[in-house]
Amino acid sequence: MIDNRTTGGSGQPGPATSAATPRSQGKPADPDPDPSALARCTGLDAAGFADRYWSREPLLSRAAGTGADFSDLLSAAAVDELVSRRGMRTPFLRMAKAGSVLPASSFTRSGGTGASIGDQVADDKVLEQIAGGATLVLQALHRTWPPLVAFGTELAAELSHPVQINAYVTPPESQGFAPHYDTHDVFVLQVTGRKHWLVHEPVVPAPLPEQQWEKHRDAVTSRSRQAPAIEVTLEPGDVLYLPRGYLHSATALGELSIHLTVGVHPVTRYTLIRELVAAAAADPELRGSLPMGVDLSDPAVLAPWLAQAAEALTRIAADPDHEQLSRVAERVGAELTRNTRPAPIAPLAQAALVASLTDDTPFQLRPGLRVNRQREHDALLIRFLDKEISLPPAMQPALELILTGRALTAADLPELSSEEQLGLARRLLREAVTVPECAVLECAVLECSPPEDGPGSVPLRIPGA
Repeated sequence: MIDNRTTGGSGQPGPATSAATPRSQGKPADPDPDPSALARCTGLDAAGFADRYWSREPLLSRAAGTGADFSDLLSAAAVDELVSRRGMRTPFLRMAKAGSVLPASSFTRSGGTGASIGDQVADDKVLEQIAGGATLVLQALHRTWPPLVAFGTELAAELSHPVQINAYVTPPESQGFAPHYDTHDVFVLQVTGRKHWLVHEPVVPAPLPEQQWEKHRDAVTSRSRQAPAIEVTLEPGDVLYLPRGYLHSATALGELSIHLTVGVHPVTRYTLIRELVAAAAADPELRGSLPMGVDLSDPAVLAPWLAQAAEALTRIAADPDHEQLSRVAERVGAELTRNTRPAPIAPLAQAALVASLTDDTPFQLRPGLRVNRQREHDALLIRFLDKEISLPPAMQPALELILTGRALTAADLPELSSEEQLGLARRLLREAVTVPECAVLECAVLECSPPEDGPGSVPLRIPGA
């Protein structure tokens, strides 16, 4: 449901716009001086957002009510830093104008001596394109720009779903992309300037990744010509949350606009069905061959066999055993591991710490790292990222304590000798399963060395850590 009223900083209803506006948050009674990443995006606690808005309906959070400011995450100076001094190349950036994506050759060239690549960003070409009205898109900043590495890692931990972060830099009175929808939820964080948004109801509700808008281009075009469901201008500090499927387009107003789009790639119920079907391969009945000598392209022939297969799958889904549940959970966990990057480490600093570790050096589980442990025969197998290590089973109580995410020292590890405590602590630091306690981002990431008026690093906070 979309509310047709918006609230200002006083929390009182304001006038309705010409189209409906999403529900808007007024100023909280006692704002948190150090809000979490999700609270910065919504003005709500996690439970409030989950119960009312998550994957259901849009939400507008006004800076006038929340006090939000995103200049610590990105700025015009930071964009210049990324474009001019970081050696970015496609696909980490792209440009678009009037609804069309520009060819990479229009904003890239050879990297020159010592960089034998042909698609490094050319800052002078970017300047020319922006002067001509093109939008610059900096992609995957959750992997490349330290403040957004921290923000993205924290937000992904709060949501339990993978996130990506792109920046859109649009010159005045310009539109980069035609109306479209995304197959992931988005938080639009307005950093500088103002941008006017038109949002239409979905033509494909809750689309899956393979249900891209281009496959429904005619329906998208038709819907975009109708009156918008939401029409709103975002100003610095405002945030608009759109569940996947909502059509949207935006135009910068009288000044340069920079906004961040935080895409949330949800694990869906369809994901569970897909993985359940994959796990059902262990069922001999479902592996059985279809009959020979019949036309298997005839729906009438397939109908009884499809009904039998569906019945067998329904039995599994209605009462899965522990092994089936474990297989589904393992496959979902593997997908999350592929799509979610843990907090960065500093390899040289961490290697030095391994050599100098003492029994009172604090460390903790690497934030955002997904760890699967399993007992097999006489070994405790630890799987994470694309790696696997083996530990003696006697170390399981110590490992379980580490996996709580609490800050610990080697001396805290239970049921081990002093030598075993230090050995396990060193092993897990060397394998980057754990990190020094101070390495929760500021010690773990090289400083970005931005211009004096650019953003610096921000501390990373993982819920429950």
